[in-house]
Amino acid sequence: MAEVRNKKLILRDYVSGFPKQSDMSVTTDSTIKLKLQQHSKGVLLKNLFLAADPHLRPLMKKSDNFSVLQSFTPGSALFGFGVAKIVDSKHPDFKEGDYVWGITGWEEYTVVTATETLFKIQHTDVPLSYYTGILGMPGLTAYAGFYDVCAPKRGENVFISAAAGAVGQLVGQFAKLAGCYVVGSVGTQDKYTLDEPEGVKNVASIIYKRIRMQGYNVVDYYKEYPKFLEMILPYIREGKIVCVEDIVEGLENGAEALVRVFSGRNIGKQLVSLAIE
Repeated sequence: MAEVRNKKLILRDYVSGFPKQSDMSVTTDSTIKLKLQQHSKGVLLKNLFLAADPHLRPLMKKSDNFSVLQSFTPGSALFGFGVAKIVDSKHPDFKEGDYVWGITGWEEYTVVTATETLFKIQHTDVPLSYYTGILGMPGLTAYAGFYDVCAPKRGENVFISAAAGAVGQLVGQFAKLAGCYVVGSVGTQDKYTLDEPEGVKNVASIIYKRIRMQGYNVVDYYKEYPKFLEMILPYIREGKIVCVEDIVEGLENGAEALVRVFSGRNIGKQLVSLAIE
């Protein structure tokens, strides 16, 4: 049974202030077998892309009694959304060679037993990296927030904060396709000029009236994922919806990518590329 080194990005210790690159480190001292045990019911993934998402920041702090999310474990690989290829499978719904997106480790190979957190990728005529963003969790978040929670009518004004981020850039395009007047705010001048001459524009102020705030959890919309793909894929193929990505290569640059996101220095979807398929 082949065994290889498994490079990982780990958290050194719980973070109390703003995360720094030095709070994380790459290790190469662990190995992994490229075949699952016969009694396993999980899948073995070769990770291709990892999503550097803002929601990973609070996971670096030690959980308290009020936490609803599981914190990272110091000394162990970080985890989050990613795109991977199945190397071995003992689960009837997945086979070797399948591409998936979902929760995986910040490492080269990951064994996943909670296969309900994985989505099989059926459409490979678009870049696989899109499944960390526009076709993954951020894309579904944008879809649910715009069409279900917000549900604006043609001609209405839509304001988008973080309009150059993974979710915001897609909401802006949904709003334009729906015939809305779009106003977006971004954090830097570089992000303001990103969409020239088209796209979301930054403004100095917003109109403070008739604003409704409503929280929602994208997990509640996972059942809508096939409907979301049916809607968005034709727009992507026709070039009517585009995706801006900010890609770094290798786990060695993973800590830098995360700190870039936490400090708002990324433009578009920040991700880490581990392997090219």
